[in-house]
Amino acid sequence: MDTEYAAVEGHDVTTITCVCGNTVSKEGLIQANSRGIPIYAGDDVPPGLAPWPTDEDLYTLCPSCGRVYSDAAVEETGKAPVAFKVDVATGAIAEAIRIHWERS
Repeated sequence: MDTEYAAVEGHDVTTITCVCGNTVSKEGLIQANSRGIPIYAGDDVPPGLAPWPTDEDLYTLCPSCGRVYSDAAVEETGKAPVAFKVDVATGAIAEAIRIHWERS
């Protein structure tokens, strides 16, 4: 399978345009951990969300299609290959996305 790439300007993860067309300013993109689970930056992490990774291994999740991008890859190379995909329609990640938007 060929690697898919999102469009990105420079080395800035906030400028990712997902393969599906979603952006930060459209439906939004979410910071996630290496399993694609949305993360929480504060203390008292809400159930369903993951704590901010202590190793700073950050990813960007597209909640529209489930594609996940490695922030390190974008920052290092200026390219945004799809690292992996997750199910955003059902299950734990779908619930974490709902919790994330409720808290935003």
